[in-house]
Parts: sequence; structure tokens; C-alpha cells
Amino acid sequence: MPILALHGVSKSYGALKVTDDISLAVEAGETLGILGPNGAGKTTLFNLIGGDVRADAGRIEFQGRDISSLPPHRRCRLGLGRTYQIPQPFGQMTVFENLVAAACFGGGQRERDAWHTASDVLEHTGLQAQANRHAGSLTLLNRKRLELARALATRPKLLLLDEIAGGLTEHEARVLIDELARIKAQGITMVWIEHVVHALLAIADRLFVINFGQPIALGAPQAVMADPEVQRVYLGVEA
Repeated sequence: MPILALHGVSKSYGALKVTDDISLAVEAGETLGILGPNGAGKTTLFNLIGGDVRADAGRIEFQGRDISSLPPHRRCRLGLGRTYQIPQPFGQMTVFENLVAAACFGGGQRERDAWHTASDVLEHTGLQAQANRHAGSLTLLNRKRLELARALATRPKLLLLDEIAGGLTEHEARVLIDELARIKAQGITMVWIEHVVHALLAIADRLFVINFGQPIALGAPQAVMADPEVQRVYLGVEA
């Protein structure tokens, strides 16, 4: 049984169909990369999976359970973690306090357990030295790390990563890739939207490409990137 399954999921805003009858299965432990040009419907797809937006049609299942009608906090408690393209920490709270809040309210942990979780996540995301800094004062790389760390503090079984490498330097992206590789090694399933293609190719087991809300390719990364339609739509290359 896949950990995440979408069955004919569609969402429209007026006459604009943002996701169009998308069906997709993600296996436990895999990393699925999602590619597509701007406006392809990628973030809307994440919002549908995470519960920020309700689908007009179709069904979303997580670990065999229909979660289509559940609000975001209920999905989080079931083990569905999420990062956002623009990090959204509590800026006046410290890094450590952000993680404790995520563990308590996102993960449903008791405060004492949340402190242990926060300490563990700090160590594994390289944020120990930033623990007592206010989140609003962090560099972009550390804000991205904190966004990832907050999702990890909820103890997710599946992570939705929305352009987490966006805006980073080459060196910073490599640091982030190493961190995601360690998360992958722990068996956490990841679905990752990204425009930094080399970062995605370093981690992803499969790629899913959409355009105007419709799937155009799904499969092994190298095969998908060699697909003429993918090159035309995403890379602007006539193959």
C-alpha cells in the first residue's frame, strides 16, 4: 500500500483548472521530485495534499486513510509534515522555541518530550549554534534549515518540501542536499517541489512533471529529463 495516494484530484479557480484529474501514488521511503514551469499547479497540489485547500473532485489517501476532508492540523498529527517556499517561522521566538512549538502543537507531544525532540532536531539539522537566536535574525540558509527543522519536529512520516533550495548559493544548496540525504536514510518519505534541478536529481527516486495542472511525465529521473515533452515544456528546448 502506498503511503500517499491521489485519485482523480482536481481543483479549479473559476474557469482556471489548476490541477486536472491527477492520480499519483508515493511509496513509503521514496523521494518523489515534482517539476514544472511557474504556474504549472505544483504548489496548489501541495496545498491540496496538506489541507490548506480543498479539492473540487477526487480523493487523497494517507497510509490508506481518506484525508480529503481533514484540516491541516489533523493531517499533521497523522504524520504529514510540510515546509513552505517562503519560510514562516515565529520571528520573535528563538529557534529552539520554534521547534518546541512545532513538536507540541504540530506533533501533539507533551512539553517534556517536545524539548527532547527539539534538541535532537537541532543536532541533526546543524542549528545547535543558532538555538537561542530569534528566528527573524537568521540568514536565508538557516531560515530554510529552520523551516525543515520545524517540519521534522512534528515527527513526520511524509515530508512535503516546497522549493527548499530556492535562493541558496551553490555551496548552501550542497549543504542542504547532504541534510536531505540523511533524512532520506532515516526512511522518511519526501515529496519535493524544486526548480534547482541538480539538487532534485541528487536525491529523487522518481520525477513527476506537470504543466497547466496536468501530468506529462512520471518515472526515473534521467528518463524523465530526457523526455522530449519535458524538455520542451520545462526547459524550453525543442528536442
